[in-house]
Amino acid sequence: MNQLPSSVIPAVGPPAAALPERVLQFGTGVLLRGLVDFLIDKANKQSVFNGSVVVVKSTGNDVSEFAQQENRYSVWVRGVQNGQPVEEQTVITAISRVLAAQTQWEDVLALARKPSLQIVVSNTTEVGLQYVEESIFQTPPSSFPAKLTAFLYERFKGAGGSRKMGLVVVPTELLPDNGLRLRNAVERTAQFNELGKLFMKWLKFHVRFCNSLVDRIVTGKPDEESTALFEQKAGYSDSLLTATEPYYFWAIEGDDRVRKVLSFAEVSPTHLIIDEDISFYRERKLRLLNGAHTFMTPLSYLLGNVTVEESMNHPLMGPLITKLMMNDIAPSVPTDLAGDDGEAAVNQFAQEVLDRFRNPFNEHFLLNITLQQSAKMQVRNVPTMQRLAASVGNVPDRMALCFAAYLLFMRANRQTEEGDYIGEIIVPGGELVYPIRDAQAAYFYQKWQSVKAGDSQSITDFVQAVLADKILWQADLTELPGFADKVATYLTTMLIKGVEAAVKLV
Repeated sequence: MNQLPSSVIPAVGPPAAALPERVLQFGTGVLLRGLVDFLIDKANKQSVFNGSVVVVKSTGNDVSEFAQQENRYSVWVRGVQNGQPVEEQTVITAISRVLAAQTQWEDVLALARKPSLQIVVSNTTEVGLQYVEESIFQTPPSSFPAKLTAFLYERFKGAGGSRKMGLVVVPTELLPDNGLRLRNAVERTAQFNELGKLFMKWLKFHVRFCNSLVDRIVTGKPDEESTALFEQKAGYSDSLLTATEPYYFWAIEGDDRVRKVLSFAEVSPTHLIIDEDISFYRERKLRLLNGAHTFMTPLSYLLGNVTVEESMNHPLMGPLITKLMMNDIAPSVPTDLAGDDGEAAVNQFAQEVLDRFRNPFNEHFLLNITLQQSAKMQVRNVPTMQRLAASVGNVPDRMALCFAAYLLFMRANRQTEEGDYIGEIIVPGGELVYPIRDAQAAYFYQKWQSVKAGDSQSITDFVQAVLADKILWQADLTELPGFADKVATYLTTMLIKGVEAAVKLV
């Protein structure tokens, strides 16, 4: 196929150059392009926000990909929504400029003096929010908190402490309390640089740092075959093509002032939430999305599946995951902070998660999810099991089955010369050999030495010892009514008759 030049990407919607620059975005990554810029563009096209985004590339100085396309790019949505396949493409025209911090730092600081600017967003990885002791008067500073402090100080000097020049800062890094972490880093940077009490006062009262939670799988540019398919359908090529799933969610902690400034939220009222407390949304995601991944993955992998989508299509795992999600995990999510429609919001989210699991374009490998499985089980699922034991008197059978599969997955058959632990098991397709990438791999390697093949008592003793380990679980899991007996029964069946036989007991 003869590719068309990227300059032919159509300018759909209001041109960014004609809109006031209202957003400064630190980061050019696919999450920001596929969520934040996507939502701002959506609002602009509905004449709601009417503001453009200036993007700062923090590392490197090559912004030619954006310049060659006049800062336009396409978001290609593919997946499953309400059980039906979905595909759509959108040309994003919300970005007015892309600046390289290394070579255009003076242009970034000049933007600080613009009255139209109201919002700062970022995604600089989790490490990017850490405080680094450095001068903000470098060109540019190295760390993101120092860059942001320099930008804010430049704005303060031009504003004279004016409230009108205040900003709303929304980090999207995947850390709890990301807004608070960034504020603390900026304050420490300001103190180290001795920026003065008046600046600290302006920072405290007129710059609002908001905790936020983002949730969208943005895979970026697809493989060559999919890219060629897109170009054939769209009629143009796009070096910044950004593929993503249909689902998106962004919860921002803020009050009426934040809501007024972030007016682009109005066009997505159910999936872009501004609330004074977003802990419900964080808890909902942790238990239903992350927790379900952690419960299901070892069991599905030991049945011979490779991806999450394969798990959903498996005749045993698909129905089990659905019931685990809807019947077991969903009722455990606290809804007291969600208002009257909390239960409906949980169930709706659970259905959306199941759609996401079925998405054939999200190639989510199960083995990747098993990284640090023990820590994930403790943080994501132990509280869920404790909550259910307290409310209904027991832990559901499906959770006990999944926990037993996790214990079996953690059985290392050997240790390599490099110190890595390797698991081996027979699955329907043959022998499965896999790495156990877990901080507790050595612990389980030793514990499994006491288990004798076909000896149910040694299996029961092993389960009792592991579940009672308060250091591992921050709790004694043998205190959960009936849980240890269920886990031992399922694990014994897996070892003697196979994993599939144990699944059929539920």
